[in-house]
Amino acid sequence: MSDHRECAPDHERHHDHEPHHDQERRHEYEQWQARTVRCPEDVPVTTPLSWMAEKHFAHGERLTGRRLPAAYRGPDERGDAGDALAQLALGVRIARAVEQYRAETVHEALQLGATWRQIATALDLGTDEARDILRSHADGQLRLYESEDSGGAGLLGMSPEQHRAAMALTALGDDEPATAPAEAGTR
Repeated sequence: MSDHRECAPDHERHHDHEPHHDQERRHEYEQWQARTVRCPEDVPVTTPLSWMAEKHFAHGERLTGRRLPAAYRGPDERGDAGDALAQLALGVRIARAVEQYRAETVHEALQLGATWRQIATALDLGTDEARDILRSHADGQLRLYESEDSGGAGLLGMSPEQHRAAMALTALGDDEPATAPAEAGTR
């Protein structure tokens, strides 16, 4: 077959599907922008953090406009209770989203050569508190691996071997990096 796409490099072949993906994503974004948020559950779990932050900021800007003298704001720049509630709800949802990935990021930082002291400093915690984050996460991931939720097939969570490896990281000294940074894709 002489279709030029067969011989095209991967980065050129994938462009055929990008306009559809971009259009679909744009539609999702427009739906998000039109969505009224009054409680954290109004925010779909799959909403990108950047979209939540943008909407949080927009509601905050309207609230700030409310505090400005009338001469300095436009007619649509006065925030209302809906803006305040949206900003509160979005703040909760943003905090949850950030918190959700904290333990995984601690684990990844260790695998990439960071020390417990560096991680604790980044988290504004003590080193023992930072270790507790990984311990708790690893224990929860092992339970998930062994639970019915994963179909008993270990499709989710950490295997016992991965759990042992994570626990070994908690035994490192405060200034001791893991011996070799782990490859991408390993837990």
